[in-house]
Amino acid sequence: MDTPKEIFLKDYKMPNYYFDTVDFKFSLGEEKTIVSSTITVLPRVEGSSSPLVLDGQDLKLVSIKVNGIELKEGDYHLDSRHLTLQSPPNGAFTLEIVTEIYPQKNTSLEGLYKSSGNFCTQCEAEGFRKITFYQDRPDIMAKYKCYIEADKSLYPVLLSNGNLIERGNLEGGRHYALWEDPFKKPCYLFALVAGQLESRDDIFVTRSGRKVSLRIWTPAQDLPKTAHAMYSLKAAMKWDEDVFGLEYDLDLFNIVAVPDFNMGAMENKSLNIFNSKLVLASPETASDADYAAILGVIGHEYFHNWTGNRVTCRDWFQLSLKEGLTVFRDQEFSSDMGSRTVKRIADVSKLRNYQFPQDAGPMAHPVRPHSYIKGAEVVRMYKTLLGSQGFRKGMDLYFKRHDGQAVTCEDFFAAMRDANDAEFANFLLWYSQAGTPRLKVTSSYSAETRTYSLEFGQEVPSTPGQPVKEPMFIPVAIGLLNSSGKDMPLSSVYHNGKLQSLGSNNQPVYTTVLRVTKKEEEFVFSDISERPIPSILRGYSAPIRLESDLSDSDLFFLLANDSDEFNRWEAGQVLARKLMLSLVADFQQNKPLVLNPKFVHGFRSMLGDSSLDKEFIAKAITLPGEGEIMDMMEVADPDAVHAVRTFIRKQLASELKAEFLTTVENNRSTGEYVFNHHNMARRALKNIALAYLASLEDADIVELALREYKTATNMTEQFAALAAIVQKPGKIRDEVLDDFYGKWQHDYLVVNKWFALQAMSDIPGNVECVQRLLDHPAFDLRNPNKVYSLIGGFCGSPVNLHAKDGSGYKFLGEMVVQLDKINPQVASRMVSAFSRWRRFDETRQNLAKAQLEMIMSANGLSENVFEIASKSLAA
Repeated sequence: MDTPKEIFLKDYKMPNYYFDTVDFKFSLGEEKTIVSSTITVLPRVEGSSSPLVLDGQDLKLVSIKVNGIELKEGDYHLDSRHLTLQSPPNGAFTLEIVTEIYPQKNTSLEGLYKSSGNFCTQCEAEGFRKITFYQDRPDIMAKYKCYIEADKSLYPVLLSNGNLIERGNLEGGRHYALWEDPFKKPCYLFALVAGQLESRDDIFVTRSGRKVSLRIWTPAQDLPKTAHAMYSLKAAMKWDEDVFGLEYDLDLFNIVAVPDFNMGAMENKSLNIFNSKLVLASPETASDADYAAILGVIGHEYFHNWTGNRVTCRDWFQLSLKEGLTVFRDQEFSSDMGSRTVKRIADVSKLRNYQFPQDAGPMAHPVRPHSYIKGAEVVRMYKTLLGSQGFRKGMDLYFKRHDGQAVTCEDFFAAMRDANDAEFANFLLWYSQAGTPRLKVTSSYSAETRTYSLEFGQEVPSTPGQPVKEPMFIPVAIGLLNSSGKDMPLSSVYHNGKLQSLGSNNQPVYTTVLRVTKKEEEFVFSDISERPIPSILRGYSAPIRLESDLSDSDLFFLLANDSDEFNRWEAGQVLARKLMLSLVADFQQNKPLVLNPKFVHGFRSMLGDSSLDKEFIAKAITLPGEGEIMDMMEVADPDAVHAVRTFIRKQLASELKAEFLTTVENNRSTGEYVFNHHNMARRALKNIALAYLASLEDADIVELALREYKTATNMTEQFAALAAIVQKPGKIRDEVLDDFYGKWQHDYLVVNKWFALQAMSDIPGNVECVQRLLDHPAFDLRNPNKVYSLIGGFCGSPVNLHAKDGSGYKFLGEMVVQLDKINPQVASRMVSAFSRWRRFDETRQNLAKAQLEMIMSANGLSENVFEIASKSLAA
């Protein structure tokens, strides 16, 4: 393998040529597919005769013509990655290329591939070059026509972007369809699907009165499971009109669900292609989490129609421009459709569990180039600083300026700034500076002057390639609580030698946003009648790590009283993290483990508080994960963290057994399954109570879990009961797992849950179980969902992945090498589990390093895996 050359933002150059129109003809066959393209090429600079470099990979060139004249071999240069026209004509010209490709052999699932009997495409980010020779970059935007012909009996449905212009029959049992997309788009948004599919059809009437045909395509047997997906699509279309004033722009919107797909979904213009698990749902086969994910992801891909398709990114370093913004939009959509607090907690937990560890490791990178969830936090900071109305003004200006363009993060920043005449100082550092900022806060109160001071100190840890950091622009939403637990009115704050009034129209302000922009600075609140307890970073107003001088009693006070529910949850999490780290130290020193009675009391109070949202309670009594605690340690100790978390769960279950039993009893489902927040909240609380109880060795609890498993009327509760039972090895565990598989073996999405549940088990030596499951008839290494369930699931058990004997590392290393030959994109996701190997003790470091070196020595290693493995070793 040629060592890949790392590309930097500074390497970006404008294209020498643009493409105006593209006409495709696909002749789909059983052994090969012929792709013909006719492209109108325009030089960026009139009269330019620069070479035209086209990307191409795994293609057989059949012919190439310029202005109707076929080129001979000496007129162009062809290698394994590019087709170069050395001397194109001056001025505009027509380029015709015919290629031959083999979708049936394409196991990478990038470009055009065939799986489960259907043809399908995935072109983002650089899959289009596996279809034909093209300038495969997002700033080349053209209008497309797509003619598809195929065997009518094998592929009765032929789909592409835009509107269906024409269709008909051909000789030899074949047929054709001609599609035209009136909007310019980059090639990563091109899509084609051909297969035996049926559709659920509906109509959405836009706010201007246009009727849009909606179709969700699946194999016939899956059609009954698409009702929730259709509901989600219509809800997203309505929400985007109501909140952002954005109306759908074509007369047809298609979604296709496919079982073999690398990603969750893809926002191709008017033809969204989805991983089946994010479309198909029924109460019997899908959990509440599945229903919520379908709602959010269908929203996400639909929202891309404006934030990603109508306005796209100039280059892949600007990926956060479309993804960060669209993730923020789908988060807001899901918040409005359910509980805003619970959704915020879930999003921040994801950020901490996935993004923060990456920020602290060898794969650390700024929001630019490719950060989805941290990019969404940057967008959220604009809204925090500008308010809902100011943010909407910025969005409106962004679309007014850039509709139909490929733009940059700076363009989005400028729209927000200019629409609000705002000053954002060093805000753009969020796009260019890697790492998670750490913000330390200390406070002091003067009864004499009735002032309360907050001193902030920030630092951004060094990251690979960025040893020295500048101070960041950090919006800190803050409230102050009095001794009764009520928010105190905030009248003014003194900062940088100026007294700033906080109230307006004589309305009291209870939460204000402080702008921390320097390495150290102080804010002084005036007219504060007593020493307050500060509620800092309300709503998690910036993606940072916060360290404060709050005592445990302050945190328990906030847990009981804070009006900001996110910070109420956060106070409990901070207490839990402190408790777990303290007990880990005791465990490592062979001291007896003792659970703080105040912590138990806090849990008991939460469980008994009928004023609280039940899903919020479920989140509040969920302990921080083992990965999160290991991330806070100088040297991560998976065994100690696992032992401590297990101890706390058992102690809580023992001391709160009566409360947990009552919770299970009072929240059991009685009627039909309904997907709404009230019912999801009830099920979530019941299921976590059952999970706690299952940590006990009591026979009555095993009976309870078995009864819940057998009588459950929906997958959410049945699977939670199954998960409770399988915590402990033994005959009952084996019997129930066999029963579940026997019942659901014909539903591949449910079987994936079954794989994942066993793979992520913390039972010692579980790697042997996972290795056996590789040979299970339902497992297929070529299917990404199955890989993510079984091998990805195993990586979700720190105690087994990081087993002291190296068995987890050895298994993962071998799987990465196997997967890389089939699907490099999936393999690269798996190898990422090695990226922070230096966080562990010397024994584990040596074992992990040996596997990374073994991976690096593999023949034909892909660029995807090489990048992560090499950076991990170099760290």
